[in-house]
Amino acid sequence: MKTHLVVDSLVYGDFGPVSFELCGGEAIGIFGESGCGKTRLLRAIADLDPHDGSVSLDNAEAASISAPQWRRKVAYLPAESQWWFDSVRAHFKSLPQAQELHSIGLTTSILNAEVSHLSSGEKQRLSLLRALASQPSVLLLDELTAHLDAERTEFIENKVSTLMRDHDVAILWVSHNLEQLRRNCSEVMYMSTGGVVFRKEQVPH
Repeated sequence: MKTHLVVDSLVYGDFGPVSFELCGGEAIGIFGESGCGKTRLLRAIADLDPHDGSVSLDNAEAASISAPQWRRKVAYLPAESQWWFDSVRAHFKSLPQAQELHSIGLTTSILNAEVSHLSSGEKQRLSLLRALASQPSVLLLDELTAHLDAERTEFIENKVSTLMRDHDVAILWVSHNLEQLRRNCSEVMYMSTGGVVFRKEQVPH
């Protein structure tokens, strides 16, 4: 059975309500001006911020699942990734294979690096592999390629496409790059100040 994420009348802080459904193998883009509530929406869905309304995954309410278990299934990648240890390899229980690293434009040598020596783009790409280690059903992407050039952005877009096609991962993607969302998503939700969805665009591919 395909993954099925349902967001129903979600109100978070001064934002919302927002309602939509997302299935495995699909991507929805979220576009809007800074401050309209896009990031807060992802954080609410990931159960990181308090909210009203409901979020469910495969008919299981987020409120009925422990927060750590929910976030393994519904993985949030913030615009600025978080790192807790000095070395890269300390952040992985199982180190990514060379093929996985190559798929996002990295080599195995980066596993021996210190986090303080990484660029913002390298951190962001590694944070994607770190999230994938838990085999999430849903990825909440917040400006995932903001620190990347065109070539490395293409690596990430191809990786996301593979996740949807081969693993039925559902993607909710916030970006200031509307053309990127149109390239990679079947639908784009336009949000206004206050987190209100005022228009949805179906994107033909």
